[in-house]
Amino acid sequence: MSEGVDRRDFLKLSAAAGAGFLVGAAVGWYAKPAPTVPPPEVKEIRAYLIVSTPIEEPWVGVVHHALLKAEETYENVTYDWAENTPYSDVARVMREAVNAGYNLIFADVFGAEEEARDVAADYPDVYFVLGSGLGPVDPNVAVFDNWIHEPAYICGAIAAKLTDSNVIGTVGGYAIPEVNRLINAFKYGVKDYNPDAQVKITFINSWFDPPTAASAARSQIDAGADVMYAERYDPFSITVDEKIPTFGNLLDQWENGPNVVITGPEWDMWPAVNEVISMIIEDRWQAKDLAEWTMMAKQGAKLAGWTGTGPDTWHNYADRLEPEIVQKIQERGVIDLVAKLIDDILSGRFRVPIDETVPVSD
Repeated sequence: MSEGVDRRDFLKLSAAAGAGFLVGAAVGWYAKPAPTVPPPEVKEIRAYLIVSTPIEEPWVGVVHHALLKAEETYENVTYDWAENTPYSDVARVMREAVNAGYNLIFADVFGAEEEARDVAADYPDVYFVLGSGLGPVDPNVAVFDNWIHEPAYICGAIAAKLTDSNVIGTVGGYAIPEVNRLINAFKYGVKDYNPDAQVKITFINSWFDPPTAASAARSQIDAGADVMYAERYDPFSITVDEKIPTFGNLLDQWENGPNVVITGPEWDMWPAVNEVISMIIEDRWQAKDLAEWTMMAKQGAKLAGWTGTGPDTWHNYADRLEPEIVQKIQERGVIDLVAKLIDDILSGRFRVPIDETVPVSD
């Protein structure tokens, strides 16, 4: 909080004003001292995250890590969270958080869209940032999601180059727009660079069910898939043993399978979280869609582990991946293709399609 002028400041200002008057009198004019401007009030931000799955689930984990970074970066930000909150309880927990003094509420409300907006309408002085498939609401509701379709497309192009069987597997969560646009982008990348390849798609109808995801991957590999996109966690337990080139999702997941996980579309929520906090501190809050802060142009979307065309890219891929995967990457021009695609996307020469229809398995 800013403070008023204290006694010492008052004496200093009085002395300065007197000096100004004497000098002004000597030359026939009087310059009124410039008024002092108090520093802007520093807002105390108490952030709270409400999510429906365990905090280690990748989508949730991305938001959680960004808010932890906010707490470390800003002295006036504190942060806490509630995990495993059923959608039926989201509205209640939102109200409890506000009544407990939290003034910046992040919440996964994909299964409680209307209820969440009803809560926000009751607290116009609280900032709400909702993981949502709907739009923002004045005056206090901003929305976000993971718009990482651009790196998903690049992963599809890589997969197209690596497959020998021309069968590529994909394990997704729910067939909803937020997932559909990632799998469709991946499939567009495959088809653009290998029109003969088939993309097999299985939805497990869960956000976090590792055994079912692994079982789906097993079935696709048995059906001939020799490359895998793990939109959900955890096909890695299968692809590691089978030495199948694999793409993670949302987080940089190479450590889940150092011998097979090449890269994946990575979501970095920090640019969006930083924008939210900056808007509050700088008194320029807008109830808006934060989509652009989760795309490649603002570094909210990335190709996991990519550092350029040097040998350290993808966490020293040549030293950790299966030799056969390394050989394919190097002999089939994958690194140069990726560099060109990134450049084309960032320069605006190529725009990845946004297709939220339910993807069709070949």
